[in-house]
Amino acid sequence: MAERDKEDYSFINEKIKAKPVNKKRLFKHGLYTMMLAVVFGATACFVFTLLRPVMEEWLHPKTNPVITIPEDSQQMISETEEISGTEQVPATEEIPASEETEAAEIPEPQTETVIVKELEISDYQMLQNKLYAIGKEANRSVVTVTGVISNTDWYNNAYESNGQSSGIIIGDNGMELLILTEHKVVQTAEEIRVTFIDESTVTASLKKYDGNTGIAILTVNLKLLEDSTKERIAYAALGNSLSVSQGNIAIAIGSPLGTNYSIGTGNITSVGNVIQTIDNTYTVFTTDIVGSSSSSGVLLNLNGEVVGLVMQDYSGSGDNNTLTAISISELKKVIEMLSNGKDIPYLGLKTVTVTDKIALEYGIPKGVYIKEVILDSPALEAGLQSGDVIVEMNGEAVSTIEMYEKNVLALEPGDVAEVVVNRQGMDEYLRVTLNVTVGKLQ
Repeated sequence: MAERDKEDYSFINEKIKAKPVNKKRLFKHGLYTMMLAVVFGATACFVFTLLRPVMEEWLHPKTNPVITIPEDSQQMISETEEISGTEQVPATEEIPASEETEAAEIPEPQTETVIVKELEISDYQMLQNKLYAIGKEANRSVVTVTGVISNTDWYNNAYESNGQSSGIIIGDNGMELLILTEHKVVQTAEEIRVTFIDESTVTASLKKYDGNTGIAILTVNLKLLEDSTKERIAYAALGNSLSVSQGNIAIAIGSPLGTNYSIGTGNITSVGNVIQTIDNTYTVFTTDIVGSSSSSGVLLNLNGEVVGLVMQDYSGSGDNNTLTAISISELKKVIEMLSNGKDIPYLGLKTVTVTDKIALEYGIPKGVYIKEVILDSPALEAGLQSGDVIVEMNGEAVSTIEMYEKNVLALEPGDVAEVVVNRQGMDEYLRVTLNVTVGKLQ
């Protein structure tokens, strides 16, 4: 029995030898592991590259740089220049009589000979060529804006209708090209297309618009532009239109007669016209440049700077056959706000300044007289009335429409503005304080 037990448990005494190493198999296993590591690394690199922009945008969202357009001031040029720090020399110098000195010779006055050359027709042509050269260079900033609308005809066939106008490239914010145009051409558009001077066309989007003046800012992604297009286009320079005077030469670019990239030349015939819009007042330039009701574009000065935005909707009755433009200096603040994606604040008033003469003649206190309160406006809802005289806004004295307009543009839709007015009572004007919730004009 003992021998049998030894046989049953004899395996315990067996020695277990280590399995021999299969070098070939080990090499294959290591090679396979390396291949997996390479595949994993390549996949991780691809995923990281793909998701990096998304993660950076999520963790560190990019903000467009703020566009700033400096305000213009009236430049007055003195007719005489003052010379300081120089000794005044008398016109004649007295020479004492002396026997040892000889009499000084007084030179005879010299006269300048002015040669007047009669202008030839060729000279006039040279002048025109120079004017058109300014317009051709500025045309690099002109684009054609097309608003596309899809419709169906009586037979239920689909078709597209296009509205066109010109636009002006005014700059970029690092990611988007900014284009100034009129809102009416893209107001109901399902798609906006912009065509540049090299005939390349890209899709644009509406950034912001002003429901009061009717101007709009379009944007084009800079990544959509070919390098050749970027080399051809230019940014328009916004000039100082406060120095424009009657008789100045003006150059019209855009589509003065409905054809884009056409050029017109002429003169500023009037700078004294003013249009009163809601919450603002703008100077209108009239010209003798031939236009039409569908004209669009800008007016340039001789430096190639934009001094007026052509807007035929502001033409007087019977003036549609010549170009009419709004002073660009007075639009700069609105253009700046739209370029930065801000809405234009809206109260809903038409106002006029109460001057000393008006105050004395009509017995109205000085300030900003409310001529009209627009229906369904924030001003009407707050209780402002025609005949009220605004004297203060948010604690700041207001005595002119320029001060009123500046205060309004400093607000944002949704703000509550405290407006103090003098309101006519039975025997005298009473001081009334009203709170107006600022809106946005659609």
